[in-house]
Amino acid sequence: MSESKKNWYVLRAAGGKEKKAMEYLVKEVERCGFQNLVDQILLPTEKVYKIRDGKRVCTERLLYPGYVLIQADLTGELQYIIRNEVPHMSGFLTESKASRTPMPLREDEVRRILGQQDESTEKEIDTIIDFAAGEAVKITDGPFSGFNGTVEEVVEDRNKLKVMVMIFGRKTLLELNFTQVTKE
Repeated sequence: MSESKKNWYVLRAAGGKEKKAMEYLVKEVERCGFQNLVDQILLPTEKVYKIRDGKRVCTERLLYPGYVLIQADLTGELQYIIRNEVPHMSGFLTESKASRTPMPLREDEVRRILGQQDESTEKEIDTIIDFAAGEAVKITDGPFSGFNGTVEEVVEDRNKLKVMVMIFGRKTLLELNFTQVTKE
């Protein structure tokens, strides 16, 4: 018995419902007994850190909003279930609107997507900076907690801010972490 190679396909999902659509798809594949036809179902994401209320918060961001990836040996029955039985799923990415034949991803595209997924888990994750020079901030941590100041400079590579603060009637430049201040 020759085993056919499973290709990667792109599924269209409702915006904001990608995760739920993926969960429904996994359950539907198990319910119908198609585990032997489907190798992987993937929702490519990356971790992003944001500063919220002076704290570094990790969130996940979709790399391809509105899409779910599936590695499968497509049969007519599996295609029918994906198109018609899975909530929040509207079908496959095809070559044209007139064509209903799913278009498999090329090997180089798959390597790039999966490589990008692997790199984002291994590399140091960037912090999204929402401070700008001239903004009023309040120091929330450290020896100057409770003081108000103005951002003079943002040093992104070191995750620091240079903040001008009035201490004993004199302007003093402080270097603080992003987590030590909040916007006023």
